[in-house]
Amino acid sequence: MAKTETGNGLYKLTDEGKVGLREAEREANGSAISAGSKADKYGFTGGAQQASGQSGEDIPLIVLRQRETKWLEMLNNWDKWMAKKHKKIKERCQKGIPPSLRGRAWLYLTGGKVKLEQNRGKFQELDSLPGDPKWVDIIERDLHRQFPFHEMFAARGGHGQQDLFRVLKAYSLYRPEEGYCQAQAPVAALLLMHMPAEDAFWVLIQICEKYLPGYYSTGLEAIQLDGEILNALLRRVSSTAHRHLKKHKLEPILYMTEWFMCAFSRTLAWSSVLRVWDMFLCEGVKIIFKVGLVLLKCTLGTQEKLKTCQGSYETMERLRGIPSQYMQESFLVNEVIELPVSEKDIEKEHLAQLRRWKENRGDLQCSSPPRMHGAKAIMAADPPMKQYLKQNPTIIVPLISKSDEADAKTRNTIKEEPETDLLLEDSGAPPTATTRLSNSREEIGSRESLSNEEMDTYL
Repeated sequence: MAKTETGNGLYKLTDEGKVGLREAEREANGSAISAGSKADKYGFTGGAQQASGQSGEDIPLIVLRQRETKWLEMLNNWDKWMAKKHKKIKERCQKGIPPSLRGRAWLYLTGGKVKLEQNRGKFQELDSLPGDPKWVDIIERDLHRQFPFHEMFAARGGHGQQDLFRVLKAYSLYRPEEGYCQAQAPVAALLLMHMPAEDAFWVLIQICEKYLPGYYSTGLEAIQLDGEILNALLRRVSSTAHRHLKKHKLEPILYMTEWFMCAFSRTLAWSSVLRVWDMFLCEGVKIIFKVGLVLLKCTLGTQEKLKTCQGSYETMERLRGIPSQYMQESFLVNEVIELPVSEKDIEKEHLAQLRRWKENRGDLQCSSPPRMHGAKAIMAADPPMKQYLKQNPTIIVPLISKSDEADAKTRNTIKEEPETDLLLEDSGAPPTATTRLSNSREEIGSRESLSNEEMDTYL
């Protein structure tokens, strides 16, 4: 039996292994994609992720190329950037990681690259084992429920579902005391849209152990505790929303379980999901709290908005269907960045809620490792050896001649914002053979980032 929060139908597992699903996902027993369906730039052919108005922002090509060059330089000197210019990494994550480099950047931000190098062959070892039958059976029945309208996961038994099974089974063997929790499946699926199975496995390990420790353990005590932290922070951020939820006795666990356990991968517009994850994997769980607070404030933060939420049922329906304007990329990201909630605020409330928990319920039944607030804290806790950060194959950051730089500026006057603190000159665009970066869809381009032979960036 999977470890689930029964207050949310998404994760409730019956004896027959059925999960409460959205109606659209029930079509995924074979393939949710009909013949002739056209995928968007993220790989979705329908469903909530392809709803109108969720296509994301279009970044001018020259700006995208400049950002790619900057990220290539950072990845080639990751230890130096993390030690001396972490603030710049944070700012660039807030702007959005270039699609072609997103998977590689996530691997470095989470420390997954170091874990992989320290445990070479471990994933292959786990992959070759049969797995615990009780978890294997549940995992197999969950595969077709993860983003069934994405072309990578639509076909039953397709390569996407096969890789998803491999990653989830390997995790259940890596942490047999935890096994498998169904909320891990959409997290792993999102990672697989951007990176190979072995990389996705180690990033999933880092998310479960460093970013969201205890979230997927029996009893879900960590998620309940974070629900109380969210409620306490909401009192400060939006007293109107806090009073309304308290009036109708709507406990945080009723509406924030899916938000937090899936890191909003099943909630937001897809372009917003990617931007939130860029910030989340850089700055830590603070971003998840801030997104939740922004959604609650925008949805329930004024008396005018509460006119259509007179009871608990109406309020829950509104929180299950957040108005689309609050989930749009530019609006949401700006609100999250501006919201004044820090790691110290979260840790202060964590200690307060932990004391209250012990007074009312006793000690926590499941102990979890300390939470790490983002990439910098993870690297500081376990400084990596330089060879663990080496790109394989090595990425070469191209140097642009003055004449090429002048030609690029003549063709397009749109400029990336100036930067004066780069470790390598990066004001120009990468080489002209950039068809892969400019034309590929976001998801597939990220998963196979810079692997095209046309790209002269590898040794």
